[in-house]
Amino acid sequence: MKQKVAPSRLMRETLREKGQFWTPDWVAEAMVSYVLSGGAHSIFDPAVGAGAFFRAAKGVGRELGRIPQMLGTEIDPSVLGQAKENGLTESDLALVELRDFVLDPPPGYFEAIVANPPYIRHHRLPSELKAKLRALAVKLIGRPLDGRAGLHVYFLLRALQLLAPGGRLAFIMPADTCEGVFAPVLWEWITHRYRLEAVITFDPEASPFPDVDTNPLIFMIRRAEPTKEFLWARCLQSEGEDLKRWILSGFTSRPSNVIVCCRTLTEGLRTGLSRPPCEVTMVGPRLGDFAIVLRGIATGANDFFFLTRERAQALGIPTEFLVPAIGRTRDVPGDHIDDELLEALDKRGRPTLLFCPDGRPLDSFPETVRRYLEEGIRRGLPRRPLLAARTPWYKMEVRKPPPILFAYLGRRNSRFVRNLAGVVPLTGFLCVYPRVEDELFIENLWSVLSHPATVSNLSLVGKSYGSGCIKVEPRALEKLPLPEDVVKKRGLAPPARLVQGAFLFQQ
Repeated sequence: MKQKVAPSRLMRETLREKGQFWTPDWVAEAMVSYVLSGGAHSIFDPAVGAGAFFRAAKGVGRELGRIPQMLGTEIDPSVLGQAKENGLTESDLALVELRDFVLDPPPGYFEAIVANPPYIRHHRLPSELKAKLRALAVKLIGRPLDGRAGLHVYFLLRALQLLAPGGRLAFIMPADTCEGVFAPVLWEWITHRYRLEAVITFDPEASPFPDVDTNPLIFMIRRAEPTKEFLWARCLQSEGEDLKRWILSGFTSRPSNVIVCCRTLTEGLRTGLSRPPCEVTMVGPRLGDFAIVLRGIATGANDFFFLTRERAQALGIPTEFLVPAIGRTRDVPGDHIDDELLEALDKRGRPTLLFCPDGRPLDSFPETVRRYLEEGIRRGLPRRPLLAARTPWYKMEVRKPPPILFAYLGRRNSRFVRNLAGVVPLTGFLCVYPRVEDELFIENLWSVLSHPATVSNLSLVGKSYGSGCIKVEPRALEKLPLPEDVVKKRGLAPPARLVQGAFLFQQ
């Protein structure tokens, strides 16, 4: 029985709240094949859910001549009902315990662990839970992980702790597991204590979760002496048995729909486990040599501060409190922002003005501004998390209009955008401030950044999501390698690294 990801936005949001994205059968069978190939007589799933791995264990077990004992934990009893609807029996689920695997793990060690852990990102985790997870990381690896690690990362840590000597683990997880800020600490710890045997990635057309904006990977790890190399595979086609057969062969067969290569840990960890092998080094020119990168403005309430021209006029907001702005990457179809584009957005009723009150007392504003801010108070805006941290709550962040923007996450490819209209961007963009305020320098830098060879290097510094989307954080973008020949052709030379205070944001 196939399990499909819910297609509707409402249902997807419900799944995100619980972190539940069911594993398709062809992937579950491949993962189970790995953990059972070591001769295990039992299999443990720390997040049983709808039972995909138990069903796979029964099928693969028959092929191997031994159906393993099935153990597991689950925190949500309602989904075990779905497991029964998917063909599992009461007997199959008899050894599943209702407990929190991460904070209340079962006793003992397990010889085969397989999981699709809940994908709950850090901003959805309560602060109390975050504190407990931080303490767990200190206990297990001797230091805390960056607070942006999601719950799935702690499932992996706990499972590795409970993996028996010689045991095998297969986890399917999002690419942020090896691309996030916390990743270097996490993988240094893992690869110094366990053997990373294989990492399996997927072409967008072969994604196990085609309706979800995530780039999934399968990590196959043994509790054995670490080695200096691992196998890296790219699955080109969904469904079928190529992936499973390759794993059951002990990684020796040559599957037609799976590209396989051997990589060194040194190169893999430097390049990123989610990325193909790359010999591009981080020496040579980088964007940070030529520019400073900051995030766009976080308003805390776009529906209140980001206005259409018509709305601003109806409210009577004076122009001194309005700044031309751009919010969504889809509002910029090309690689330039100019007055003509802003006019077209105005005609379409799209917001193009940022309401920017300063930090003066409320009663010092013009009457129309004061009335609008009072409306914000009635709407409860001062209690919103970001605004509550500001004093006063309505004081807007300040940015100098950047000459170049970077559209870092969207349905179309990431790209650099020339800002000819003097807009300030919201958080859908990054601000690129050249270190030299000279038009020729800016144009040459933008030409280098727009070059296909530069754009292709974004995968070296960004986080990958579904459908080929890439997200790049400001500090990571400053590390973007620039093709040396392209830089020389444009006659660019890195200026002195001077911190330009006018670029810094203010609360």
